[in-house]
Amino acid sequence: MFRRLLDAPYLLLTLVSLFWAGNIVLGRHIAGHVPPATLAWLRWVLAILILLPFAWRAMKADWSVALRHWKLLAVLGFTGITLFNTMQYHALEFTPALNVLLIQSTGPLMIAFWSLVLNGEKLSVGQAIGISLSLLGVLTIICRGDPAVLANIEFNQGDLWMLAALMVYGIYSSLLVQRPKLSQLGFLGFTLSIGALLLTPIFIAERAVSPPITFDARALGSIAYVAVFPSVLAYLFFNRGVQLVGPNRAAPFFHLMPVFGSALAIVFLGERPHLYHAAGYALVLSGVIIATLWAPKRVSPARSS
Repeated sequence: MFRRLLDAPYLLLTLVSLFWAGNIVLGRHIAGHVPPATLAWLRWVLAILILLPFAWRAMKADWSVALRHWKLLAVLGFTGITLFNTMQYHALEFTPALNVLLIQSTGPLMIAFWSLVLNGEKLSVGQAIGISLSLLGVLTIICRGDPAVLANIEFNQGDLWMLAALMVYGIYSSLLVQRPKLSQLGFLGFTLSIGALLLTPIFIAERAVSPPITFDARALGSIAYVAVFPSVLAYLFFNRGVQLVGPNRAAPFFHLMPVFGSALAIVFLGERPHLYHAAGYALVLSGVIIATLWAPKRVSPARSS
């Protein structure tokens, strides 16, 4: 059953958006309680401990291939694991989740830019239309159907940190198409391990100047969630989705994050749904469908182990 799931790229990418939307909402909730580099480091170390019993044999079998491509794996681990999530958590200390969800919508543009620079891959007309349509849906949700709301959003240093984080993640996403021929678990194990290792000096420096952490239910629950869902499962699903359909075709699914973020706010924060939610959802989903269906055909890679 899990193998069949790994061959369903659009379902995988939808789940990734759901898990990452939860990560943004939770990251804002825990901001100020657990420092950003500490939260990121604990997230990845715990994720590696969860993954290792399943990935150890694959990593051992893939060791020679990984060693030959260690530079690319190091760049992927540094951009996608070390930097992006730490920068995102840092941004959430200064800006509300609403702003982060809005800025997250620039993700497809960042990926398209780096796909052109690094891979020479251009957007098709359908992908451009789909990204634009889904971005319009995101803006409809965030501005609550009133464009004047956008004029009142003030961008602070947290917003700038999030923009920089997405630029970094665009590099990671675009380079995934160049990934060496490793198994899914082997590739994830190597990138998480490298990313956590490179994050360790930042973690140590932050702990040296930060007050002690109170590991209460709030902190432990947050760490557990970010280690399992937006880490192990989301990265496994995202890597596989990009492998199957390419970065530009996967990029519009970034726009599902504000959709899921709004839904989580309705369910867990007691916000009441409005007509603009339905309109925004319809635009986002239409954009995703157009971008995924009206795109250059890719030859699906062989099923990985």
